Amino acid sequence: MAVVLTVEALTDVVAQVLVRHGMSPGNARIVAAVVVAAERDGSRSHGLLRLPGYVATLKSGWVDGTAVPDVVDAAPGLVATDARNGFAQVALAASRTVLEAKARAAGIAALAIRNSHHFAALWPDVEPFAASGFVALAVVNVRSRIVVWGAKRKLLGTNPMAFACPRPGAPPLVWDQASSVVAQGEVLLAATERRPVAPGIGVDAQGAPSVDPRAILDGGAMMPFADHKGSAIAFMVEILAAALTGGRFGFEDRSAAFPGAQTSNAGQCIIVIEPSRTAGNAFGTRVEALIAQLLASGVSRLPGEHRYARRRRALADGIAIAERDHAAVMALLEA
Repeated sequence: MAVVLTVEALTDVVAQVLVRHGMSPGNARIVAAVVVAAERDGSRSHGLLRLPGYVATLKSGWVDGTAVPDVVDAAPGLVATDARNGFAQVALAASRTVLEAKARAAGIAALAIRNSHHFAALWPDVEPFAASGFVALAVVNVRSRIVVWGAKRKLLGTNPMAFACPRPGAPPLVWDQASSVVAQGEVLLAATERRPVAPGIGVDAQGAPSVDPRAILDGGAMMPFADHKGSAIAFMVEILAAALTGGRFGFEDRSAAFPGAQTSNAGQCIIVIEPSRTAGNAFGTRVEALIAQLLASGVSRLPGEHRYARRRRALADGIAIAERDHAAVMALLEA
């Protein structure tokens, strides 16, 4: 059996949980919307599954749920935002208007967020920019979780990246991926469901390959996708999201001093481009020509299409939540 809630109703419940555990109402609505967006679109590894982690982190004192970001107009094409040890989505929401204004004026602008916690899917950060006509790229670094190719210990994070491109008359083309073989959330989901992961995803604390998600999460490490290629991508993200923004590197993580903390205090970099400045009115036509060729080559679906299909169903019929998961969410209101 399942409990079915509308997107609005579930967002209200998640926001109430976050406020109950120390987040300000305004910040809670922003974070709740991202959690529910993942659940709505079928990205369960980044939806309600993460809510206990938000609560545990808030209770640990590692993150400030009431933080008010400091947004600085740093240069004609740059916004520098200090999240003040709060959640990255709150910092992004506070920075969005000035970032978009800069991108429209100059053709391109970047947002450098530091001192922030990102614990959600990354595609919700970039999709709204594409819906407004921009091309957008976002990267986030996190605590050390992967062993890069040739290394003996984990150093870089799973360091995700997301890209969004507007399409005329169609939802934006959006993809979101980790630098590891799979996102850490997929391993967390497997551990919750007590099932093994595929070979090649991670190693245990002794460095031996393992399909036990708990062994990978508890003292083990994850592997980069495509060996040295994924390692290079993770390194690039670390530079853009931490060195460039002034955020913490993954190896500088201090969350262990806060029992229960699950998020990373790190950085995020977002680059937004106004395509009409380079391609005029031809950008949309060119993108569609490329997509047409992809489909003609045998590609059966485009990035994001499954999410959009699940979103349409959820908006029409509500979000179906397993009774056990719904009970766990409601219990957080009383914890």
